[in-house]
Amino acid sequence: MAKRAQKKHHRSNSWSNEFDDIIRGASGGFLFGIPLLYTMEVWWIGSQISPPIMLGILAITFVVVFLLNRTEGFRKTQSQQFLDTLMDSVELLAIGIICTTLILILLGEIHLGTPWNEALGKIILESVPFSLGGALARTLLSGDRWSSSNNQDARNQEGRKNRAGKSNLNETLADIGATLIGAMIIAFNIAPTDEIPMLDASVSPPLLLTIIAASLLISYGIVFQAGFTTQKKRRQQQGIFQRPISETVASYLVSLFAAAFMLLFFSRLTFNDPWTLWLNYTILLGLPASIGGAAGRIAL
Repeated sequence: MAKRAQKKHHRSNSWSNEFDDIIRGASGGFLFGIPLLYTMEVWWIGSQISPPIMLGILAITFVVVFLLNRTEGFRKTQSQQFLDTLMDSVELLAIGIICTTLILILLGEIHLGTPWNEALGKIILESVPFSLGGALARTLLSGDRWSSSNNQDARNQEGRKNRAGKSNLNETLADIGATLIGAMIIAFNIAPTDEIPMLDASVSPPLLLTIIAASLLISYGIVFQAGFTTQKKRRQQQGIFQRPISETVASYLVSLFAAAFMLLFFSRLTFNDPWTLWLNYTILLGLPASIGGAAGRIAL
């Protein structure tokens, strides 16, 4: 019985670790790939490329991802075995293609009426930065890189903060500031372009609700599931909205504010526009803004 329970526990941990690794790879892809998903030139180029070029792009992407996986990768424990690296590269390529397909469907760039070659071209071209971002996720974004060498410094710094009596309000303001900075950096690159009005022309209320859900889910995954910073580290922040769900919702609202401000700043929205236009534009830009906000929080 004990051996059976031990095997069951090991299997459960194995699946849990695999799930976390997949989330980490997808999150890295979102952080790196979301700007290009809001670029119409990439949509147009993707819709026009031929099947041989598609295969060439896939082959080149696979080789680059394979080389990155040999030294970087998306798993916490990196294997040096050739076959393991090969399988990880296939998995990352699949993660990139699946995530790209889902987002393009959400944005209305792919639908039932889209010709298969056009849809496939968009998916393959847009999946390149997703796959590369996933391959770089562990090294560039994981808090574990610095935790071992700076663990004592972090504890000393935490002790100094506690002795100084840093308030919950200051912790909350730090999270809000990090979210605003990350959201505005991403939104600044997208807000002045014509992508948001183009997307709004074909978006429907059910899609907008799905985009809201996706924004919350992705930002939650980046901060609390992917392991870029540990749950323990996030919980050490003594902010007002420090529970994962409440922090995710509050940060999403901050990201929506940043998106609306950027649209107003670049005159894509004016105070004379109807509230429905404000709502649609803000939710559409809120997706990449919330991902940028999540990146800001894990860098905090």
